[in-house]
Amino acid sequence: MRATWPHFLPPPLLIRHSPRPVHPFIANWLLLQQNGLKTMSNNDLAIVILAAGKGTRLKSSIAKVLHCAGGRTLVEQVVLACAPLKARETIVVVGHQAEQVTAMVEPLGAVTVLQQPQNGTGHAMQVARRALGRAKFAIVLPGDAPLVRTETLKNLVAMHRKGNAAATILTAVLADPSGYGRVVRKSESMVSAIVEESQLTEEQREINEINSAIYCFSLEKLWPALSLVKPNNHHRELYLTDAIAALNAKGETVIAQVAVDSREVLGCNTRADLAEVDRVFREWKRNALMDAGVTIQLPETVLIDPDVTAGEDTILEPGVQLLGKTKIGARCTIRTGSVLKDAILGDDVMVEAHCVVAQSRLDDRVIIGPFARLRPDNHLKAGARIGNFVELKKSTIGEGTKAMHLSYLGDAKIGKKSNIGAGTITCNYDGFHKYPTTIGNKVFIGSDSALVAPVRVGDGAYIAAGSTITENVPAEGLGIARGRQENKPGWAAKKRRELAAENSKKPAKKARAKKRSKPRRASKKRR
Repeated sequence: MRATWPHFLPPPLLIRHSPRPVHPFIANWLLLQQNGLKTMSNNDLAIVILAAGKGTRLKSSIAKVLHCAGGRTLVEQVVLACAPLKARETIVVVGHQAEQVTAMVEPLGAVTVLQQPQNGTGHAMQVARRALGRAKFAIVLPGDAPLVRTETLKNLVAMHRKGNAAATILTAVLADPSGYGRVVRKSESMVSAIVEESQLTEEQREINEINSAIYCFSLEKLWPALSLVKPNNHHRELYLTDAIAALNAKGETVIAQVAVDSREVLGCNTRADLAEVDRVFREWKRNALMDAGVTIQLPETVLIDPDVTAGEDTILEPGVQLLGKTKIGARCTIRTGSVLKDAILGDDVMVEAHCVVAQSRLDDRVIIGPFARLRPDNHLKAGARIGNFVELKKSTIGEGTKAMHLSYLGDAKIGKKSNIGAGTITCNYDGFHKYPTTIGNKVFIGSDSALVAPVRVGDGAYIAAGSTITENVPAEGLGIARGRQENKPGWAAKKRRELAAENSKKPAKKARAKKRSKPRRASKKRR
């Protein structure tokens, strides 16, 4: 059985809410925030995010850090986790697809430096040295470990300062550490080495504490140690783990902090890793909404992006997706299979099953669906109702207005308390340009009507069912545009008699005699 902690440490205690044992020395650092460290100045701290690699094991033409998990790219997640530290500089080391990575992180306040060629993590730090300027300390972390939390990084920095260390390593304790390098301690707080799995002794294989590749360095100690590192490895690259060994060899202080949640150190080397990291992010987001008063049925089936908000007593049924910057008010219900992206919902909104809503605003008490599609730039005012198989595009639907069945309303502005009959179409496109349709208040549009834009229908007007309206209809008027009906009494009976007479004059068809099948002769047996 594998040991759960290095043999020289006393039995661990269990931190509250943590399923994993954490030693008291590490537990003390969880209280640092209460001691004023949350507001500690970090003007002497820089962040270095290593994001130059390609990620060959992902088998993708997209750089590893540009893959998404939890609704953002990996590198965005890491930059955003670091932002609350308020470091003097956040530096992203780029290489593969440098322009695309730069475009992703610069809007978040980071600067980039180019590592070309990519010769290891130690080389990446050398590339970033000039950009670090006058920083005394640096947090170094990979761009493909997006689950790391801000509080964990704060505690890492605080422990590093308190311990007056040359390097502080963020570690994790895993039930199965296979595939990871192990952290070998020489005392309760001090690290003697990081040993790669291929070089572990039998005794070291019992250690469950692994290296996360997230560090805090005192830069005046790091640079001399890094200058001693040689590319004596298969890939001929410079590694930061070798700098840790050089610091130990010089007698410098190297300490380690265990992450409270071991999932924080997960990297994304394979598609399976990406899927697991995405699952964790989604779980965290769902839990946050449920803690805020949102009911989520079968939570594992519901997909919610990080910037989504929802009010108290809102209900999310199974299979719902809330994407982008969707904002949902209080007491709303989003039924099974509906997808909302960048939507804004007021209070008491009902989204029936299997609706798609994109970049649209639904005010209080709006009801849509089932099977409604709202393309971008719609505004449904309070109490409006959009029914099954109705599609909207760039339209405003007034208060209390209803369009309940099988309609297309594009580039339309409709007043309050109007009724749009089944099968109504606003013909807004002539093959070259889009044109608007304006419908006033308390208008009745009969079923199967086509409104050829540009066209206006005044307040209180009626449109007769089946009409094709090409001219404006005045207020309180009736618009009718269809062929006049003519009834011919007895026509059907006369037609049937004529058909019967024609059929009687035709010669009867001779029935084909069925061919008799010849009886099969008994086969002669061979003698």
